[in-house]
Amino acid sequence: MDFELKGKAAVVAASSSGLGKAIALELAAEGARVTINARSEANLRRAADEIRSATGAEVLQVTGDLTRKEDVRRLIAETKDRSGSVDILVTNAGGPPAGFFDDFKEDDYRKAVELNLISTIALCRQAVPHMKEAGWGRIVAITSIAAKQPVENLILSNTARAGVLGFMKSLADQVASFGITVNAVCPGYHLTERLRDLASLVAGKEGVSVEEVYARWAASTPMKRIGDPKEFAAAVAFLCSVRASYITGTAIQIDGGVYRGLI
Repeated sequence: MDFELKGKAAVVAASSSGLGKAIALELAAEGARVTINARSEANLRRAADEIRSATGAEVLQVTGDLTRKEDVRRLIAETKDRSGSVDILVTNAGGPPAGFFDDFKEDDYRKAVELNLISTIALCRQAVPHMKEAGWGRIVAITSIAAKQPVENLILSNTARAGVLGFMKSLADQVASFGITVNAVCPGYHLTERLRDLASLVAGKEGVSVEEVYARWAASTPMKRIGDPKEFAAAVAFLCSVRASYITGTAIQIDGGVYRGLI
């Protein structure tokens, strides 16, 4: 299937590793001109080299912290200057710390909201005007299964990421007539650096091995395994494609069946 992404300008936030990097690689393989972003210049350079080597695609790397308004503005502006458009935006940010209610103060919630919700809003505020001008756009927010089905030890993520779903659903209604689709994707357990960190934290608290934690998570998944970031990236690439032009306002879980709800 041709996703018709050749030449499209795509911004993938927080993409030096994990799901973000997998998405940037997938979009580049489909012919998009990809801008990747991270706070670490060294990590970003390695990711850019890997994507170029694997796909031969044009890759722009822009360092920056997504909780800083100026860095968000610069990320979108440099993409527009380089490519002449901003056709695709994939919002993403690292997850807040794991823990329970008694582990955090009010300021921890503010930081989590800044990291996951406000960064998404800021990116959209910068990118949407360019998409409106072009009469075409794709916005996909990477959230978490925690936004639909709270995870026991992720109270900060449960709270902030649910807000992202509310914002994306509202935005979808308001920009659909401009040819812009807005969707959210909710990953479950995928083998990323973030998952390794969470597994190590759980293993340390419970006095078990990381492998035991992985096995438990896999057992809780109907498919009985942890997902590959490539599988997640393929679904996101489809949502960014011309073929997905009538899909908007959705929140799609990509989780091997972990989410048990009907809605």
